[in-house]
Amino acid sequence: MATKKDYYEILGVPRDASQEDIKKAYRSLAKKYHPDVCKEANANERFAEIQVAYDCLSDPDKRANYDRFGTEDPQMGGFGGAGASGFGGFDGFDDIISSIFGGGRSQQRRGGPSRGRDIEQDLVIDFIEACQGVKKEVKFTRFDTCTKCAGSGAYSQSDITTCSKCGGRGRVVVVANTLLGQMRTEQECPDCRGTGKKINRACPDCNGQGKVRVSKNIAINIPGGIDNDQTIRVANEGEAGNHGGTQGDLFVHIHVRNHEFFVREGNNIVIELPITFSQAALGASIEVQTLTGFVKMQIKPGTQNGDKYRLADKGINNQITKKVGHQIVVIKVVTPTNLSNKQKELFKELSETDETVGNSFFDKVKKFFKKL
Repeated sequence: MATKKDYYEILGVPRDASQEDIKKAYRSLAKKYHPDVCKEANANERFAEIQVAYDCLSDPDKRANYDRFGTEDPQMGGFGGAGASGFGGFDGFDDIISSIFGGGRSQQRRGGPSRGRDIEQDLVIDFIEACQGVKKEVKFTRFDTCTKCAGSGAYSQSDITTCSKCGGRGRVVVVANTLLGQMRTEQECPDCRGTGKKINRACPDCNGQGKVRVSKNIAINIPGGIDNDQTIRVANEGEAGNHGGTQGDLFVHIHVRNHEFFVREGNNIVIELPITFSQAALGASIEVQTLTGFVKMQIKPGTQNGDKYRLADKGINNQITKKVGHQIVVIKVVTPTNLSNKQKELFKELSETDETVGNSFFDKVKKFFKKL
């Protein structure tokens, strides 16, 4: 029987890693092994493994339970209790401090409604898709409310009874001997773990958790103009809430592939255009590729290497900011190679003339050298 891999080893982080370190490790690995990018044979399996590990370790309650029991199963205890706080079983200590100073965790009841956990997912798209917008399918896993038991965790409603230890309150009063004397404090009921209810026979589909892990495929609209490392929030597509709580959200982190020729600068698109010496000297009408197809651009006679031309409103039509960019064409004059005999003769004739006549830059240089 295969041994379940350690979630920390999967993400490559130590067991005391911060939430920020865990998120960074996940983002890096998810981007590396995303099936749209990685061509390795086990990319799908590795990506799913990374997602499951992050689902657990990014949630403080699940992580606390995993650290204590080796499972994220919320029915194993530790969720919202001592494990999550980091005191590992010292509930009474929290309650004593709370009774002296007021507030604190003793005022919270685990059995009440709580919002579901948010989910983070990475999505890789092409440069043109990011500029123009696209609809993409996002695949992820999450915990949904079990349909068989409607989230109760019980085989049937008759299998749910009131906890006899706390009388359904979810809290019990304990007496503790402290340096300040005997003190009565209230803490979470150990029998029902704060729910106020006991399940006599668990639902076979979710094993009493009230939730089941499911795979989801949803289509999301990516607006034109979205940039690399921006995030799209999809409301109510996160994990199911507890005890009737609202569902979490899905956050899709966008990663944009580089384009072979286009470079983005804000809403502007920059492209280098190679032209010949003759086109630069005499001028020419050239077709230039834009985001929406080819357009004709007039090269002025005497155009120099590095000159820039602007194609108005041919950049990104940003659906987020409602602004339209331009396309900037940077001229690259290409020095010819492998000249034919005729071309060599023409260049030789040209070299015998004064090509610098009327050129202000050459005039300045000549004056400078004459002074030396």
